[in-house]
Amino acid sequence: MDASPSPAAAPGPSGRQPAPVPVPVPGAHAPAFPPTPVPASRLRRLASPVASMAAVLAAFGYVGAVDPNQPGHYPVCPLFRLTGLYCPGCGGLRSAHAVAHGDIVAALGSNAPAVVGYGIFAVVWVVWMVRASRGLPLRIRLTPVHWWAIGAVLLTFTIVRNLPFGSVLAP
Repeated sequence: MDASPSPAAAPGPSGRQPAPVPVPVPGAHAPAFPPTPVPASRLRRLASPVASMAAVLAAFGYVGAVDPNQPGHYPVCPLFRLTGLYCPGCGGLRSAHAVAHGDIVAALGSNAPAVVGYGIFAVVWVVWMVRASRGLPLRIRLTPVHWWAIGAVLLTFTIVRNLPFGSVLAP
């Protein structure tokens, strides 16, 4: 065996030894290179939208089985109890009950914005499923203008449904 230093350990032009190259040690905590991410399986990507839909279907199933038109099953709206005014959510359970039984006209009569919300949820859920199956994230960006517009529509609906000429919108 030759006892001379290897060319890698030879001093550089400045006369200093180069820094030692780290050698991976088995069982070390930090790998030399981060592992490449493994793409999630299709089943894993679809788990969140499927679980969300299962929760929604369970809720609609419960509301469809337990009639909110019968007193004593659900609590009364606190705003209605205190003031006698309908909030934008009043009639939402009756609307969900009607949708669960396929009566869209009665659902619209109980709470029209809720029915619109059910439809928006259905469309967003389908887009979510398609994007998740393709491995793409769901990105919905609502700006403050969108939130203010939604609030204005709900406020207008609430005011109109509590006026005498808007009683058709009351649940």
